[in-house]
Amino acid sequence: MSGWNAHDIPDQSGRVAVVTGANSGLGYVTARELARKGARVVLACRSEARGAAAVERLVAEVPDARIELRRLDLGDLGSVREFAATWPYDRVDLLVNNAGVMALPYGTTADGFETQFGVNHLGHFALTGLLLPALLAAPGARVVTVSSPLHAMSNIDVADLNSERRYRRWVAYGRSKTANLLFTHELARRLAVRQADVVAAAAHPGYADTNLQTAGPRMAGRRVSEWFVRLGNRVFAQPAEAGALPVLYAATAPAVRPDSFTGPSFADWRGSPAPAWRASWTLDDRAGERLWEESERLTGVTYDALKA
Repeated sequence: MSGWNAHDIPDQSGRVAVVTGANSGLGYVTARELARKGARVVLACRSEARGAAAVERLVAEVPDARIELRRLDLGDLGSVREFAATWPYDRVDLLVNNAGVMALPYGTTADGFETQFGVNHLGHFALTGLLLPALLAAPGARVVTVSSPLHAMSNIDVADLNSERRYRRWVAYGRSKTANLLFTHELARRLAVRQADVVAAAAHPGYADTNLQTAGPRMAGRRVSEWFVRLGNRVFAQPAEAGALPVLYAATAPAVRPDSFTGPSFADWRGSPAPAWRASWTLDDRAGERLWEESERLTGVTYDALKA
């Protein structure tokens, strides 16, 4: 992994990739670099206007890119189902579950789930399950889910997944990122039982300068906090181009193992891709199974192709 960068991405010609939240930040860089290496990339974005602007920018940077924009709102299971039902290809070689929200004021999705848990975990759980037949149809397919070192702030509470008892925005964020890792762990286990040729892995960008950190303070009207976040990003964060490297490594490098977690090499903060630390609770088989069962119940999406 040492020194691995975007130039080391293997040829992606013939592969079909989906990147959620691809209109900006890590998602945009991930989509751009996959397209640069020859993949057909679907930019799955909530805002069609911002997605269209991203497409225009990407084509300017990679003129021969094979890309397309499709609307996807992970906070609306109806949108997730429509995205999957109208999928135009017979395969998905790579699904990058990148889109997310961070430390927002309390709110709910279109389906009544706490926003961070609903968008960061349940939306991607449903999307992956609905695209599973297309993933299984692509030999060597991968599902890469973007988590965070901040998963260490909190384990999930299966009895209160939607933070109805008490809402603390950073704890809720940590729980959603723990859910990302538990989902990866359980998906990898179930794929192994079926002996499916699909790798489920996770990655995180370290501290990367994106608009993820500023959305929460802006929504809450905390202008001073937003200013400090922007200053911190400018001084301490690595650029999105660097933050996307662990995601791109997990998505394309030959040696990636199921249920691996890749992040920046220096203190999980910045640097080239390397194995990342993860809390022991993200490797708990029983917790992964219980989260899976609840996620199926809440979303109505069952992974029938992985059942005996």
